[in-house]
Amino acid sequence: MAAKQPPPLMKKHSQTDLVSRLKTRKILGVGGEDDDGEVHRSKISQVLGNEIKFAVREPLGLRVWQFVSAVLFSGIAIMALAFPDQLYDAVFDGAEVTSKTPIRLYGGALLSISLIMWNALYTAEKVIIRWTLLTEACYFGVQFLVVTATLAETGLMSLGILLLLASRLLFVAISVYYYYQVGRKPKKV
Repeated sequence: MAAKQPPPLMKKHSQTDLVSRLKTRKILGVGGEDDDGEVHRSKISQVLGNEIKFAVREPLGLRVWQFVSAVLFSGIAIMALAFPDQLYDAVFDGAEVTSKTPIRLYGGALLSISLIMWNALYTAEKVIIRWTLLTEACYFGVQFLVVTATLAETGLMSLGILLLLASRLLFVAISVYYYYQVGRKPKKV
């Protein structure tokens, strides 16, 4: 008795049929938009996620601004800790320093903030970058208000103080700009 031959393999045409492919993709859950509006091309990319979505699209000049800020905070902190008289004299043109302790405490606080700035320079996490920019904007805003209140009390006015106030307003504007730019939703690719 001869062995029965298996039927010849027939090519399945359902994968070439567009409707059948769409049904298969729908069953697998790929090809359609998810909650974030992303279209996944395969089940693997859907499960693993898309790493592009987590990458921060950095605005032009962000890292330069972070570096300048870290250097600025570090420099003023070291000057306040080591040379409190000269820092006070540079800001308030010849006014007498009654105590060095508050200026040194200010330097210590600035040194702490500068360490945060240096660490933020090397991170790619959007939340950390935004928090450091917000911290910086708040610091410069508070400093502007404090110096303005001090000017109102003492009546001292000098070119150094006016430059300090103008620079603080500029630094607040730059920090807030980058804060919002980093927080923007990236465009779909």
